[in-house]
Amino acid sequence: MNKVQVIGAGLAGCEAAWQLARRGIPVRLTEMKPGKSSPAHHSADFAELVCSNSFRGDRLSNAVGLLKEEMRRFGSLILSAADHQRVPAGGALAVDRTGFAREVTERIRSHPLIETVSAEADTVPEAPAVIATGPLTSEKMASAIRGLPGLGTLNFYDAAAPIVVRESLDMSRIFRMSRYGRGDDYLNCPMTEAEYDAFITELIGAETAEIHGFEEKKVFEGCMPIESMAKRGRMVPAFGPMKPVGLKREGERLPFAVVQLRQDDAADTLYNLVGFQTRLKFPEQQRVFRMIPGLEHAEFARYGVMHRNTFLNSPGFLNDQFEMISRPGVYFAGQMTGVEGYVESAASGLVAGVSLARSLLGLPRMEFPGLTALGAMGRYISTPNVRFQPMNCAFGLIDSLPAEPGKRKIRNKAERYEAISARALEYWQDHEQMIQEGVME
Repeated sequence: MNKVQVIGAGLAGCEAAWQLARRGIPVRLTEMKPGKSSPAHHSADFAELVCSNSFRGDRLSNAVGLLKEEMRRFGSLILSAADHQRVPAGGALAVDRTGFAREVTERIRSHPLIETVSAEADTVPEAPAVIATGPLTSEKMASAIRGLPGLGTLNFYDAAAPIVVRESLDMSRIFRMSRYGRGDDYLNCPMTEAEYDAFITELIGAETAEIHGFEEKKVFEGCMPIESMAKRGRMVPAFGPMKPVGLKREGERLPFAVVQLRQDDAADTLYNLVGFQTRLKFPEQQRVFRMIPGLEHAEFARYGVMHRNTFLNSPGFLNDQFEMISRPGVYFAGQMTGVEGYVESAASGLVAGVSLARSLLGLPRMEFPGLTALGAMGRYISTPNVRFQPMNCAFGLIDSLPAEPGKRKIRNKAERYEAISARALEYWQDHEQMIQEGVME
């Protein structure tokens, strides 16, 4: 059998290659690193996490929690590595980003059916292929993709938060606690109203880095820079990433605002500022963020950065399994398809890899229905929408529960979401034989 070309060794590309290989399909995985890197990449490893180290919520009352559980049913490489490299993060799945990328890289390179090639791809391959070059696709490859008939592209901006060294923090001003009593995995920097006002004043007035073509309206809401958020209104951060809700210590008043720090490595030496994506100039990040209680002498292991992302106008171009409508056998995967987030990117690679493998093996097309998180994502990116934009997995995308005669409607939101999750997992349990069809391990 000819090798399937998979272009890009990010989360989606690695997951697609893995799903193909575990079904006996030989793969040639091409990645431009380390010979060439985007402005946001720093490591030579595959599946590098360039923004947060969090894969977000892990409960079944959370849509991305359901998505992760569905992916585990399919033997996801990305979720397996994330589970192995987990670091404390309350109700979220966060990872040691270096250990995670290293594990994915080692498992990909050691698979006997996956050949890895270090080179920059500059043409769209013939079928069978998966293109997962990501929103930071090189200009040569982006130009080749833009030349495909019937395709428009959308540009959005993304940002990463800074990371600080734990031993440089003043722990006398910081307390450990996760929201709502869910453990003590986060470091919390409490602010009085006066401290918050002074911080916001400096944040709004701080100098930002110039980004060619930057427009506020093209920033994905989930990665809004903290300074942009503050310019919308002085209290916007206090109701967003700096909200103190659920962080009241016994015998003390609720802080006016709180900056949370989340562990970024297994050795517990690095912490990232949760929700503090920014495009402030590096000296300004030092000056302003050191106004946060406990960070007065913080050492920055990495500064926050912003970069432009390119997304496909997928509806009408891709079907619900991420396959090109005009060129069967060629799939796209990852954030460039219009899914947003680490888990969603890997999930699109999973769907593309499974679908292509089944086609090559002569197996019936696997359905990913809208009652599942995997199916709802594919439906979103393939359904015509005049306001199409990147989207995280959300229960609003998944089929709602039908009304049943004689049964009361579930009004409690958490219970309703858990019921939707239970229905989705029951569907995959009923189709376990199909999930395992063709799998050789």
